[in-house]
Amino acid sequence: MIIFHLALGGCLKAPPVDFGITADTGGHIAYVLDAARHQALRDDVEQVVIVTRAFDDIRLDATHSRSHETVADKVAIRRIATDDRRYLEKEALGADLGAFIEAFVVMLADLPRRPDVIHAHFADAAAVAMAAQRRFGIPFVYTPHALGIDKREQRIESPGLDARILAERAAIAAASAIVVSTEEEARRQVAGYGVALGDRIRVVAPGVPRQGRERAVRTLADRLDRWLERPELPIVLAIARPVAKKNLGAIARAFAGNAGLRARANLVILAGQHAHASGEERAALAELRAMADSSALRGRFALPASHDADDVAALYARAADGGVFVNPALHEPFGLTLVEAAAAGVPVVATRNGGPADILATIGHGLLVDPKDETAIGAAMEAIVADPTRHAGFAAAARANVGRYCWHSYAATTSTLYRGLAAPRLLACDIDNTLTGCTESARAFAAWREATDLPFVIATGRGFDAARMILKRWRLPQPDAFIVDVGTRLMLADGRGGWRACPDYARALDANWDREAVEDALAPLEVTRQPEATAGPHKVSFYGTATDAERIRLTLRARGLAARTVFSHGRLIDVLAPTGGKAQAIAAFAARSGLTLADCVAAGDSGNDDDMLAACGRAIVVGNAGAELDHLPERPGLLRVAGRHAAGVLEGLTTLGLVARSTPKRCVAAAA
Repeated sequence: MIIFHLALGGCLKAPPVDFGITADTGGHIAYVLDAARHQALRDDVEQVVIVTRAFDDIRLDATHSRSHETVADKVAIRRIATDDRRYLEKEALGADLGAFIEAFVVMLADLPRRPDVIHAHFADAAAVAMAAQRRFGIPFVYTPHALGIDKREQRIESPGLDARILAERAAIAAASAIVVSTEEEARRQVAGYGVALGDRIRVVAPGVPRQGRERAVRTLADRLDRWLERPELPIVLAIARPVAKKNLGAIARAFAGNAGLRARANLVILAGQHAHASGEERAALAELRAMADSSALRGRFALPASHDADDVAALYARAADGGVFVNPALHEPFGLTLVEAAAAGVPVVATRNGGPADILATIGHGLLVDPKDETAIGAAMEAIVADPTRHAGFAAAARANVGRYCWHSYAATTSTLYRGLAAPRLLACDIDNTLTGCTESARAFAAWREATDLPFVIATGRGFDAARMILKRWRLPQPDAFIVDVGTRLMLADGRGGWRACPDYARALDANWDREAVEDALAPLEVTRQPEATAGPHKVSFYGTATDAERIRLTLRARGLAARTVFSHGRLIDVLAPTGGKAQAIAAFAARSGLTLADCVAAGDSGNDDDMLAACGRAIVVGNAGAELDHLPERPGLLRVAGRHAAGVLEGLTTLGLVARSTPKRCVAAAA
């Protein structure tokens, strides 16, 4: 299995990573690197590639302009360059996203073997993965890390927040699976977007982040006397970006307001790399510096301007000696630092909002607080620092239970999840010359359908009545839904033995479709119309050649009319609403069960099957397919089988592990 991780923001490089060097160089980068390294240790994983953005910035490591970098055995970073070579903060990435998507798709097209799965981190990466899914049928997994809906709930507004929430909703809707770190993320955060999830969401806890080596050189832990009058006292430690949602000012105010705590401990806050602070961060740092210089905190508060991984490891070790780690974020999606603290045996005080509640329930190494109650924050910190017995109990729980957060377990679970995405969960089949044409294999297909629970839909160019008639004539099974008129009508069971057109899908096809204008534009071409019975509100049909189909395309383009022109079976031309087609209809039906096109397998033989064969995660091109499908790009999941008609469908399903090897050895033609 080849796995791609996709993460666009921050300074992603092989360790050591200078965390905090930019606002976006934080916990998600540690997550991606550790996930990739541990997945690569598995025998069933051939390669892991981390794809990110290339940039040039004299303030930052020159490594970020290199197209390739080795991280570990079987793990590499691939950087994609666009015309914009600047480092871009998360909020500015949107302007370059289109160019990055185009470059990423070109890279995938040139690969000798494409990835089996893409794991996208944040919604911008998910937008890139969606493009790859549409073009190549590669399933993608989405990990949000942090969600805009929570910023809004905490009344933290920022430019572009509405667009971010829309992008996150689109990512949740399109992903083949969503991986989050806590039950709270699954239950409240992701569910808050109102998207049907089905069984797509999985809680997979990450492991303990890799810490520094605690080298034999002096670290910040050895130099606290630069800031502190009594450096021998235990420390209250916090590590976070200096932004409003991390609520670092609350720690300083809580510490300053608790005389007992000030007498027993010092405060140390690592708030990013100050020299590279953004506008919001500079304001938060100015507030912290003012408090550090106040009479209450002078000589009691260390606020180092920079730090590295070894400083972090050493300060965790220092905090384990009678101190406490504090995370009072207004909302914390997960809280990797709380797991880091546990690995070092440090008790914690953490926000009750978000992932920390799950972490503390699992490890049991500290206290939860309301992040807006500064008195409670101070009291919780003092309760641990002032009580050696309680401190020792929390420290023992930390060391005993931190192993429940294990990267090897994460790698095993996600690898199983990735492999499962390759197993289709919905079959879409054309009828004519795909399921029909051979009586024996049609009968075998009907027997397979009787024995399987796999949802099955018909996707045909025929109208609804004609499709039902053909199925009956060939004794083929009834599907769970009919996609008819070349994907311009979705027919659903009405629960009373009948069928009804899906009104939501019909409304979606109205967008940018002017049927009357299309007919007027094509009338002068004198192309022969198919019988009126074949037409529909979102479809106009003709007889003609491939040349006629191209004339129609050019005419509509010249008139500025949006439409899709489909040529099939060497003589049929269908002009569809621009958002119509079999692939779109399959996606609409799949979404009703929380599935995406990546979860589907399509089988077909002609040009009107083109879009679904290109877009579904798996596709079966039967052996009797027309030359119209020769242009389909080769990709993982596209199966060109030798079997003809329904025998070919069964051959493809056998290859996918969905049917026993019982396909007929020969086809027996039957009269249509």
